Amino acid sequence: MSLPEEEPVLAPGASASREGNITVAVMLPDNMKYPWASPRVLPAIRMAREHILRSGVLRDRAVHLLNFSVEDSAGSCSENKAQIIAVDTKLYHRPDAFLGPGCVYSVASVGRFASHWKLPLITAGGLAYGFDNSEEFRTLVRTGPTTTKLGDFVNSLHAEFNWTRRALLIFHDLKRDDRPHFFLSEGIYINLLAENMTVEVLPYEDNTSYQEIVTFIRESGRIVYICGPLQTFFNIMSTFEEEVKNTEDYAIFYLDAFGESLSNEAHQPWHTSAMQWKDPIKLFQNVFVITFREPDNPEYAAFRTELHKRATQDFNVQLEPSLMDYIAGCFYDGFVLYATALNEALADGVSQNDGINITTRMLNRSIWGVTGLVSTDQNNARYTDFSLWSMSNLTTGQYVAGHYNGTNKEIVWSKKGIQWAKGIPIDDPRCLVSCEGRSWVLLFSKGLSYIGNRKLKLEKELARMLWRIKWEDLQFESPNKYHKRAGSRLTLSQRGSSYGSLISAHGKHQLFAKTGYFKGNLVAIKHVNKKRIELTRQVLFELKHMRDVQFNHLTRFVGACIDPPNICIVTEYCPRGSLQVNTYASCTLLGMNYLHNSYIGSHGNLKSSNCVVDSRFVLKITDYGLASFRSSYDNEDSHELYARKLWTAPELLIYDRPPPQGTQKGDIYSFGIILQEIALRNGPFYVEAMDLSPKGVHLIYTVYLNTVHEYSGYTDPVFLNQEGSTSILNNLLSRMEQYANNLENLVEERTQAYLEEKRRAENLLYQILPHSVAEQLKRGETVQAEAFDSVTIYFSDIVGFTSMSAESTPLQVVTLLNDLYTCFDAIIDNFDVYKVETIGDAYMVVSGLPVRNGKLHAREIAGMSLALLEQVKTFKIRHRPNDQLRLRIGIHTGPVCAGVVGLKMPRYCLFGDTVNTASRMESTGEALRIHMSSATKEVLDEFGYFDLQLRGDVEMKVKWLFLKEELILC
Repeated sequence: MSLPEEEPVLAPGASASREGNITVAVMLPDNMKYPWASPRVLPAIRMAREHILRSGVLRDRAVHLLNFSVEDSAGSCSENKAQIIAVDTKLYHRPDAFLGPGCVYSVASVGRFASHWKLPLITAGGLAYGFDNSEEFRTLVRTGPTTTKLGDFVNSLHAEFNWTRRALLIFHDLKRDDRPHFFLSEGIYINLLAENMTVEVLPYEDNTSYQEIVTFIRESGRIVYICGPLQTFFNIMSTFEEEVKNTEDYAIFYLDAFGESLSNEAHQPWHTSAMQWKDPIKLFQNVFVITFREPDNPEYAAFRTELHKRATQDFNVQLEPSLMDYIAGCFYDGFVLYATALNEALADGVSQNDGINITTRMLNRSIWGVTGLVSTDQNNARYTDFSLWSMSNLTTGQYVAGHYNGTNKEIVWSKKGIQWAKGIPIDDPRCLVSCEGRSWVLLFSKGLSYIGNRKLKLEKELARMLWRIKWEDLQFESPNKYHKRAGSRLTLSQRGSSYGSLISAHGKHQLFAKTGYFKGNLVAIKHVNKKRIELTRQVLFELKHMRDVQFNHLTRFVGACIDPPNICIVTEYCPRGSLQVNTYASCTLLGMNYLHNSYIGSHGNLKSSNCVVDSRFVLKITDYGLASFRSSYDNEDSHELYARKLWTAPELLIYDRPPPQGTQKGDIYSFGIILQEIALRNGPFYVEAMDLSPKGVHLIYTVYLNTVHEYSGYTDPVFLNQEGSTSILNNLLSRMEQYANNLENLVEERTQAYLEEKRRAENLLYQILPHSVAEQLKRGETVQAEAFDSVTIYFSDIVGFTSMSAESTPLQVVTLLNDLYTCFDAIIDNFDVYKVETIGDAYMVVSGLPVRNGKLHAREIAGMSLALLEQVKTFKIRHRPNDQLRLRIGIHTGPVCAGVVGLKMPRYCLFGDTVNTASRMESTGEALRIHMSSATKEVLDEFGYFDLQLRGDVEMKVKWLFLKEELILC
């Protein structure tokens, strides 16, 4: 077991980090044969930690990484070693979470321990189906691809091509190490069995006869999945080319998760092999390659470049671009997801050790990461995207990729789609009398398959009930608690971005729909006053048609819950209010025109409160379709019931219970009421002070007509305000652009003012502290005390200053010192010196720190002393112009220690015997003379242009006696 890279080994029970900091144990193998090897993944984890600290997700908490290797002496993943490391890590370091391991058996053992300890375990490995058991692995979160999601992809393939009977699954399995091909195939087997399909399985080893494999394929099925090392796949295909004549009758899918077979520039599998093929294009016409989908977002490209750079720097490993980098990116996103969930938990007062709570926050949610959208389900698995590579040109053999969106469970084909050699193969060869000898039977079967394909697909789609939502999947509290609760009210005077979606109106208030969260997205939930819903064929068709509706001006149907008593319809939520607070007549026309030409046919409940505006200021019509759900108005008071009918056409009011789906002409009448509301900015049938143009009056009158055949329809609308802006969004964008321009000018002015003030503040700071010290304090760093071997210190005072002060007023004394030190400050700017402080009449300067200048410090102080002495001889005192100041100067050279003292008004101070000696030089000196020690003389003698005179021995109260010299101007 390797030791932690950042923390020392601690005694049992001791914490690996300070209270409140986060410790994460990283458990990865070193062998590069694994996609989650340390040289590939550990740089990504370190990059994620830097991102977390830089973005402030965890505020001021430090994040410590403990790195352990979980492979045995043979370089393979070791389940036993993983368990030992996990237990030791928990005992000695008390981590807050685990990152890794990736190998299936290691994840299984450590995952059970982590579940018992209630510690989150985040991994981009662990793709086996067994980890879907969220009861056993309560704290496991997988942010990488899983075999279950691969099985979902295969199910979608079979539904697309109407393969409902048989499939063959051939995989390589040596029953040792991590068994990657076995576990990758596992999800396909389980998911196809769940669809009542017959799945024939053939595991093979290195010494298996490839002819036996081909015989198995020829006798058992036509839809074949092969998962194994690339070379064994080529061996199977070579034997298949020799033994099978009608290769175009098969569909062969090679599970090549990391795209090893497509590594050549042409993306043609046979070019990767050195084998000799007879006719590779013909052989591979119906051969498809399934890989993980490589992210195409710019964040991933930048991440990959930095990952390869750090792998070289940290591990001396040259990484080649491959899909294995995707696994490293998944670890990166998993770490960020954990930090995000932990931050939310801490904000809610949850302990950082409550792994169950933190893990729950990582499930059923979505974030955007370096690998694109990271969306997890309730079974601790990420929705995974896959690529399906197929031959797009049967002449050149060029391969292109279609993509499977794991979140939506949809396949997006390339422009050319799949080019089948002889049409879609059938999945059960036993249906044919002779697959090779009686082609007319095959043609007839394919014809029947084509004729019934759409009907079967329709029936299967109805049976799958993709629209169904479980009540427990709906959350009524925001995961991050940053949204307001639903149920508040909005007055008509509040226009714009108010929160909520309008459903009904009472007086001058809008009552919002109940809202909730489904898969992390805010949705509108409309309860249906029914005790139960019978799923008749009519209802199923209504739900399917609702799900098929995709139009910009109709709210998207998310699904429906039919679990009594919580029967409800879930739709897209539009937070910008309704037509009661907005005017979007033209958008309403577009939406209704689309609705009238769709399977749904009509709205039946059109009114201003059912025309809502989404966050992008696009109007969308809601509350349409599902007539079987809306056939009852029980439990409504009379006021609300009658208020609904204000938009109902007169020919429908004669019925006690009008048809819930309404009529198209009734919708046009309702639209007329909406036009009146928009024109008058008031409720239905408000006719006081009406002031409309003739066109507007004619339009409203037309749609009011009760004669059915005179309705004009939606195809040629007349707009009430053609002279105005075409949409509120255009008007808003125009205003925002003008505001942005004004804001840019204002920001530029403020920025310039800020920069000027910043410059002034910095200049003031540089006058108080040395430049290098000030820069450290600006960066928030602690200034460490520093020792200097040799500096020269200057002290000076005014002889007779005490008696002069006694004869002067305090104001005169202040004026004198200010004039004198202003003069001195101007002079010392010409020398490489730093003014330490002034105390009364004392003036202290040093050279040689904080920036060392060799032996030049003595020369700088000496030259400065001569200049100051010359200046003071001509200095005039304002209130005593006839008196001359008598300056006394002392300098000494030696070692000192310097540092910043204090938090309030910090000062850069000097400490050491050199300071005391320099002060004694000044206090024992004579007026208008410069006195120095022999130490300073020795340095100045090296320059050769200072004239020094020996004064003699002077006894001072210091540790020893110094020989003093007198410095005079040359």
